[in-house]
Amino acid sequence: MRWETPRDPGPAPRGSGGDVATPALRDVERFWSAAYPGLSGGQPFAPVSGGYHPYTRRDLPPPCGDERPAYQPNAFYCPAGDFIAWDAETLVPQLEEGFGPLLVGVVMAHEYGHAVQSRLKLTEQPTVVLEQQADCFAGAWTADVLAGRSTAFTGVTPAQLDNTVAGLLLLRDEPGTSARNPQAHGNAFDRIRALQDGVEKGAGLCAGYRAGNVPVTEVPFSTAEEAATGGDLPYAEAIDALSRDAQAYWGRAYPRLTGQPWQPLRIEPFRAGSPPECPAPDASAGGSAFYCPGADFIAFDTARLAPALYGRIGDNAVGMLLGDLFARAAQARRGAGTQDRKGQLAVDCLAGSWTSDLLTREAGTGIRLSPGDLDEAVAALLAFGRAGEGSGTSAFDRIGAYRDGVLQGLDGCMG
Repeated sequence: MRWETPRDPGPAPRGSGGDVATPALRDVERFWSAAYPGLSGGQPFAPVSGGYHPYTRRDLPPPCGDERPAYQPNAFYCPAGDFIAWDAETLVPQLEEGFGPLLVGVVMAHEYGHAVQSRLKLTEQPTVVLEQQADCFAGAWTADVLAGRSTAFTGVTPAQLDNTVAGLLLLRDEPGTSARNPQAHGNAFDRIRALQDGVEKGAGLCAGYRAGNVPVTEVPFSTAEEAATGGDLPYAEAIDALSRDAQAYWGRAYPRLTGQPWQPLRIEPFRAGSPPECPAPDASAGGSAFYCPGADFIAFDTARLAPALYGRIGDNAVGMLLGDLFARAAQARRGAGTQDRKGQLAVDCLAGSWTSDLLTREAGTGIRLSPGDLDEAVAALLAFGRAGEGSGTSAFDRIGAYRDGVLQGLDGCMG
């Protein structure tokens, strides 16, 4: 049960020079001292008896049972010794430097979540469920931090929470990992969902995680060709196929949403700096893509924005862009807003409902999602909507709304 270092981390940057992990662990213990009796039938919480162990290449962690100590850039809980250890040379400085101290706290809370599992005797589950339960427990601690009860983290902002989510994106399993892999921790979509479960619903929900009630979306590649391409269609093919599929989806979904037929939506690609005229565009992705309410069309930059999303993230980042634009059109056509918080989250949920359709359709019935596509959508949402931008929603909020659409379909957006 280890928290692996981000993929392709590069040279270790210099961190703050302070120990963030130990105060975070003490704060997690403070949280569990209050929360644990509610899960254990009133039994008090017992902190880890084996202590905390930061380590480096020259100062290795203690042995864990029969496992000989070795330097690995990760963090882990050792059940045999009931201790928590972490790489203070590479992993923690990288996480703190790249994403802020709150991510370090979440990593430590995740590892402490495994200690809580051991105490509550919740360890007889597949690894991917246990890892996401630990993510959920970390989210419950995060909610306590956000409520202002932390002694180690004060004044946490939505932007810091978004940075933490971005760090989870890098700490996900490689696309194509099977949920049955004994080392599987989960894709980013599932891990962020688990963290949000803890933040929004608390440790009691986390303690109820079981193989039969945790919606795991991580799947392996289905063919050698899919694995070779990473599941990405060629750029031009992706634009064409996704545009046609979104049009067809809304032809089916809009009548359910409104009782009215869907009129085909015009798409106007443009080159950077030369958008089609629109007096009051409903902008997305920093203004390089928009829905034009007056003329009823969507437009996006095909010279810079879309190729950059495709190149940096993957084909479903373009799908997320199109999903956002079509959802804006659907909202506007039914007389609902998109600019305030409620409207933006409705747009994200509606975009997720299209993803749900792609995820659940039968083979041979059009394009379908590949492993990694849900994570690509999450990465695109992080790029589109960090806290403090646009409607005032955070990426954390927007990913939650998108997830509702993905997991519940259109019905999840109609409440």
